[in-house]
Amino acid sequence: MQAFEYKVVPAPHKGTKAKGVKTPEGRFANSIEITLNQMAAEGWDYQRAELLPSDERSGLTGSTTHWRNVLVFRRALPVAAGVTEQPLAASLAPAGNAPAVEAPVAAAPAVPAAAGVLTATAGDPEAPEGATPVPGQGAASMRADDGVEELSPVSGMTTALKARAKLHSADDD
Repeated sequence: MQAFEYKVVPAPHKGTKAKGVKTPEGRFANSIEITLNQMAAEGWDYQRAELLPSDERSGLTGSTTHWRNVLVFRRALPVAAGVTEQPLAASLAPAGNAPAVEAPVAAAPAVPAAAGVLTATAGDPEAPEGATPVPGQGAASMRADDGVEELSPVSGMTTALKARAKLHSADDD
């Protein structure tokens, strides 16, 4: 399994002037672009932007929460020569007299591919070069999800509603 290191930097607060960029939105986008390109030149891959709370002192005894925008980057750590990668279960051997238990290894899900086409799960850092990205199982289910909670349809009136209607009609008489 590939190991990564992460770097979190504050997102720019204001735009940077550049030739041909006149609007505040364009200048702000330019400052983000400069930051992303600087980090990429150092070998960092952009992951995401986060808005996180930061508790800071105010006065002698008080504190306030400020929300900070940060950019998250990662890069792969080099694998040391002569070190073989072990599955997580194998690297965590039980201590003391506890018996060792073999963990079952889950087989990778088969992804249907056209004959002669090399595919890999999208975003896989260990994918061979030239592989066609295929969305993973989670991404496929997220595409199908419309974000609306599914509720089972109620057919007709329930017993509780019928009882309440009967009670209400008895009060009206």
